[in-house]
Amino acid sequence: MTIADSITPKQEGKSHNLDSTINLKRQMIVILDFGSQYSELIARRIRETEVYSEVISYRTSAEQLRQINPHGIILSGGPNSVYDEGAPLCDPEIWNLGIPVLGVCYGMQLMVKQLGGTVERATRGEYGKASLFIDDPTDLLTNVEEGSTMWMSHGDSCTQLPDGFKILAHTDNTPCAAIAQHQQKLFGVQFHPEVIHSQYGTALIRNFVYHICGCEPTWTTEAFVEESIREIRAKVGDKRVLLALSGGVDSSTLAFLLHEAIGDQLTCMFIDQGFMRKGEPERLMEIFDQQFHINVEYVNARDRFLAKLEGVTDPEEKRRIIGHEFIQVFEEESNRLGPFDYLAQGTLYPDVIESADTNVDPKTGERVAVKIKSHHNVGGLPKNLRFKLVEPLRKLFKDEVRKVGRSIGLPEEIVSRHPFPGPGLAIRILGEVTAEKLNILRDADFIVRDEIKKWGMYHDFWQAFAVLLPVRSVGVMGDKRTYAFPVVLRLITSEDGMTADWARPPYDLLEQMSTRIVNEVKGVNRVVYDITSKPPGTIEWE
Repeated sequence: MTIADSITPKQEGKSHNLDSTINLKRQMIVILDFGSQYSELIARRIRETEVYSEVISYRTSAEQLRQINPHGIILSGGPNSVYDEGAPLCDPEIWNLGIPVLGVCYGMQLMVKQLGGTVERATRGEYGKASLFIDDPTDLLTNVEEGSTMWMSHGDSCTQLPDGFKILAHTDNTPCAAIAQHQQKLFGVQFHPEVIHSQYGTALIRNFVYHICGCEPTWTTEAFVEESIREIRAKVGDKRVLLALSGGVDSSTLAFLLHEAIGDQLTCMFIDQGFMRKGEPERLMEIFDQQFHINVEYVNARDRFLAKLEGVTDPEEKRRIIGHEFIQVFEEESNRLGPFDYLAQGTLYPDVIESADTNVDPKTGERVAVKIKSHHNVGGLPKNLRFKLVEPLRKLFKDEVRKVGRSIGLPEEIVSRHPFPGPGLAIRILGEVTAEKLNILRDADFIVRDEIKKWGMYHDFWQAFAVLLPVRSVGVMGDKRTYAFPVVLRLITSEDGMTADWARPPYDLLEQMSTRIVNEVKGVNRVVYDITSKPPGTIEWE
């Protein structure tokens, strides 16, 4: 049975068309999503305890949950008020399943309302950090320190608890910050333990997962790898599999995992569009083909892509052209190398949660590929490419992919590689992309990465790169006037790329980068530093 068999996707917001096969013997916690921006984060925090979790629709019925048989249920937060007309509601029979439930923010208010309590608009909303004062330190709040900081984000409050509930904790503005009905194992918190700002949020989640739900840490990297290899072999048999290799951690981990499972039945295709960083195509082929003997077909399409971008300055048009051309090259080369029965995709769990983009073959019932989810994809594969899909990573978050990569021998230089956009340097050159500008930016970008490695700071940044502007400025070099390009340095810190802050590296490091770029990169006479966070800016300039 799969969760997809049991769940009707939501009609609005995020979809939950989950079709990954679930081992019903595996201990798991399910998160009923009411539209919270933090639902994925709750799942990640649970998985960090080495217990499996999935985000599913709030419309999942009690009977469907009984079939799934989770060890615990978490009700997420959400943007609604429980007393709003049309507010999302869960099946009230959930409270009678005998399965422990934890309501978070909206989830707690829904629990209170459906069980006979009262939720009203608060006199004062509570947003941001708040000190938590503990009334009952047992069960849910074991080892949560008195007065510790928790993250609040609510305008409603519970003013009357249902029968049998008691208050576990309060804040200055919220009398019912944590509640419990111990006999039925129903718990609620008004704050968000899943966010990093909640000091003892992880401890609270561990209390729920381990002590209240009785789970054990069985969701390990080793267990995932063993299970995935068995599933891949069972599904693929003696058929051939094609993988579009980008050099990023997702496709590289997938390549290593598939090679471990099916060996030479795997063919990787690396399409070099000419927009990668200095030395990366050569290093990629050295690692995969020469060092680990994984079959990689190298396709040199640099001139083809560059010709397509001649005269193009609009960033969205660049992306569209690159995506379309990638599809064309992939189709041509797959026909040349084929036939293949399966296409391997590096689909991750956030893709599954966020996207309902599935296409089912009416004859076989198998999902078929309508797009490549690799760093190079922008558009989508033609529908006449009738591959069946192999997506072993679709249960994983990004940090879990890195753990899997390390466990199966993927070199650290790939595992910890900074994120890189699919269109590559083409969208770090503002305006028209030319061979001259690519050479300039490639050399400048190499110096940025080379210096942070020399300083031992590569892992201090989410990304560190250079941007080439489509303007020129006056300079003086060797007593001569110059009129050359400026380069922008972009060094940022982030946890997940959703938000980001500009990094505060040592001035001496910035000076060394600037000096080297101006001296070593012909065509550049000025270096500037971007101090814009996201939001209001974005990580990339285009």
